[in-house]
Amino acid sequence: MGIFDLITKQFIDVIDWTESGDGVLAYRYPMQDREIQNGGRLTVRDSQLALFVNEGKTADLFEPGLYTLTTRTLPVLTSLRNWDKLFASPFKSDVYFFSTREQLDQKWGTPNPVTIRDKEYGPIRIRAFGAYSYRLNDVRLFYQKVSGTRELYTVDDVDGQLLAMIMTAMASFLGASPVAFVDMAANQTAFSETLKEPVGKALAAYGLQLETFMVQSVSLPEELQERFDRAASMRIVGDVGKYAQYETADSISTAAANPSGAAGVGAGLGAGMAIGQTMAANLAGAPRPSAAPAEVADPVKAIEQLHDLLVKGILTQAEFDAKKAELLQRIR
Repeated sequence: MGIFDLITKQFIDVIDWTESGDGVLAYRYPMQDREIQNGGRLTVRDSQLALFVNEGKTADLFEPGLYTLTTRTLPVLTSLRNWDKLFASPFKSDVYFFSTREQLDQKWGTPNPVTIRDKEYGPIRIRAFGAYSYRLNDVRLFYQKVSGTRELYTVDDVDGQLLAMIMTAMASFLGASPVAFVDMAANQTAFSETLKEPVGKALAAYGLQLETFMVQSVSLPEELQERFDRAASMRIVGDVGKYAQYETADSISTAAANPSGAAGVGAGLGAGMAIGQTMAANLAGAPRPSAAPAEVADPVKAIEQLHDLLVKGILTQAEFDAKKAELLQRIR
């Protein structure tokens, strides 16, 4: 080693890392043109781990504490470099710091609906969204599989890979899940705990420990939600005749909110009632009625007249709604 090399070479007495912000998972200590003094000090703060790497091979791992770097505190590195107990020279080694703090409020969501076979409705597609948190658990594994020799590795760098792993684990689990969609949506706490196991296994393969996993929303695509709501309404009503009445009453409310639709209310109501009664009679084996019962016509006509009064401003909306509800009771 020449005189110029001795002058330009820098020797490190203290190695430590102060985290400059959130979201940093791994940090490589700057070692270019620098060597570590025998007897140097290493400081590892709470929520940190430090890993020495020699020529691409992981060596000694240090937990929080203050260390004097000697062959006694660096047994793996001593073995890799074939040092003896009298080692006293400066040496080069890569040093990586890792943050073990819990990475909170990480978002996940299904970019596309996931198809599941619901025990009640058959194959349906669902969307799900939520949040999760994790921490570094196996530093050596994370270094070897994820962060490598990069100077800085952050939460944003690993985010895409974690989301892909979560979606794959969820799709595999949900595809074979016996849990009905209604039960998923109704008990998101239990659903979250059920999903935590397969997602946790996926993250563990990269040296990460899943701390929390929360399902905050489970929903159907819009077109399926409409079918789901209609089927639920029919089950609530109970039979075809009453379902026709339900649909007709719903159309009256729509027409009441739209003055231009008042003309079709009577026809729609009469037709709906007739269809409902005809279907119910056919199912029961009864003869088809030739016309709607007389008592239906009067409430229909009265509702039309009330709507005209509402449009002209003679009745208030509240008065119209109250009277309409009273009249509808006669035809249910």
